[in-house]
Amino acid sequence: MTANDGVDARQLRNVLGRFFTGVTVVTTVDASGKAWGVTANSFTSVSLDPPLVLWNQGLTSLSFPVFEKAGRFTINILADDQIPVSQRFARSEENKFDGLAVTRGLGGVPVIDGCCATLECRKVATHDGGDHRIYIGEVERVYSNDRRPLLFGDGKYMVAQPVELTG
Repeated sequence: MTANDGVDARQLRNVLGRFFTGVTVVTTVDASGKAWGVTANSFTSVSLDPPLVLWNQGLTSLSFPVFEKAGRFTINILADDQIPVSQRFARSEENKFDGLAVTRGLGGVPVIDGCCATLECRKVATHDGGDHRIYIGEVERVYSNDRRPLLFGDGKYMVAQPVELTG
């Protein structure tokens, strides 16, 4: 149990897992130009005018110091066949970009090839969020195609299927 009104951390994690999300890999570069990336499903839109999005990262993440200093990031929304990409960037290891097809976007930030959408952002604000840091970015360039997004919920990867609405 935690000190916040008796909410059990494991139970909270299970309940939050019921909210299915898309899967992203957020990328940036450090001062030397080295590429960094992390899998994140904590991504959402904030505003259309100005165009703002946010994501958050755990303070203990290996790449936290890099994202904290970086002025830019790209949200790569993974397509349904990119589970290996999600798994690669979910691990704490070096050289996550080895053998991965990328294009350098604004500020040299990697844009992962094959995604269903990307948003290239300039970081405009950060906020403390408990054991995470919240990053807000102004969207400066977008790309999308007709590929289906990869979803995650209940501890499993999923694919989106259209539902026909009647009457």
